[in-house]
Amino acid sequence: MADERAVGFSELATADLVLERIYKGGSAGHAGDGPLGRLLPGVGNQGGFRPPGPLKDSVKLVVLYTSGAEPDWPDALDPHTGTFTYFIDNRSPGRDLHDTPRRGNQLLRDVFERAAAGPAGRAQVPPFFLFDKPGTGRDVRFRGLLAPGSGLLGSGEDLIAIWRTARGQRFQNYRARFTVLDVHTVPRSWIEQLRAGEPVGGHCPPTWRTWVQAGTYTPLLAPSTVKIRSREEQQPAKADMPLLERVCVHFGGRSDEFEYFAADLWRMSEPKVDKIDVTRPWRDGGRDAVGEYLIGPAAAR
Repeated sequence: MADERAVGFSELATADLVLERIYKGGSAGHAGDGPLGRLLPGVGNQGGFRPPGPLKDSVKLVVLYTSGAEPDWPDALDPHTGTFTYFIDNRSPGRDLHDTPRRGNQLLRDVFERAAAGPAGRAQVPPFFLFDKPGTGRDVRFRGLLAPGSGLLGSGEDLIAIWRTARGQRFQNYRARFTVLDVHTVPRSWIEQLRAGEPVGGHCPPTWRTWVQAGTYTPLLAPSTVKIRSREEQQPAKADMPLLERVCVHFGGRSDEFEYFAADLWRMSEPKVDKIDVTRPWRDGGRDAVGEYLIGPAAAR
């Protein structure tokens, strides 16, 4: 069944940006089917970091697009805190941190510097519009209006250059933290004001204006509702069944030995586990193991 709230390709040029709404791609079968270029004129249809036009010009807005297809660089939206974590363009060795094809890292560095430079600096920060891929095809979904930084982080923690290794070679990339502001609808009228160089005009969302003028973040908080998983949802994936069956056969009738195996597996897969003590196979009060899980600054050591 088609989503009745989705915005059709022919309607994109006049549409507002509504939280969680899907914007449909075209059907011509080429790159022009991408909806973002029509929804926000000047924005390209490729890449994750998409300012409209060249970066040598004044950047009036930026689209951040995440496909969720980069396991080594996991962009993540935390609805409980309103924080979005984004990894920028430099994802391969042999290139300087700021020498990326779209100059996204260079722009991010400048944006976060301005965000910390008081009202005059924040007035030069372009709004960031977050989109993701809701499924197959070229459709996109609007996930929120972003302001660089977070009220939950200390100074210097919102944009960090981190090291990674690929094919035995080390390189750096930026990890950026944004706040999803409490905005349900970005009106088309404000988009037009942004294009005209009026970021805090009469149609500017109040939470963006508050951030520019006072540096105060008003995050969109959306805690999960309580949901009890169905029996089917609690079953292992079919692809995992052969491995699980081998484990069951190996430890058949030796459940006490399986407890040690499970403890070691958890310790290897979760770096914040400090230690685990497997309990005795009798009189354990129903507990198979007792351990310690690190939280706070010590967890990062």
